[in-house]
Amino acid sequence: MKNVPDSPLGLMYAEHINLILKKDIKGLLNQYTEDAVLISSFLKKPIYYRGHQQLEEHFQGILGIQGLETEIAFWAETEDPTTLMIVEAITMTTDEGEAKMRFADSWVLRDGKIAIHFAGMTQYPDGSVA
Repeated sequence: MKNVPDSPLGLMYAEHINLILKKDIKGLLNQYTEDAVLISSFLKKPIYYRGHQQLEEHFQGILGIQGLETEIAFWAETEDPTTLMIVEAITMTTDEGEAKMRFADSWVLRDGKIAIHFAGMTQYPDGSVA
């Protein structure tokens, strides 16, 4: 992980990435509220995951990741309400080989947990741009 600030949300983000690397789905779910909504653009159309059961299904995709490197290109956070907006360069290895992407993630937290997660992909593994 590169360019992650030493702040409460920076620590939470680092834990998030480490949980992905450890393939710890239960740990990831613990970072989310029970009624959390994750909106994903990974398939080039919005897909909505609501609550822990649907989030768990979505997180099954991390099981295929063999390596993950992140470099923060943009970081912004607020305290009241607690929000995070990041743009990150991602390199990961899957069964299909190495993939390089750009993500634009935003979190809205409630009581220290992610209530809304916009999981945006701005550059797909094939090189196309959203």
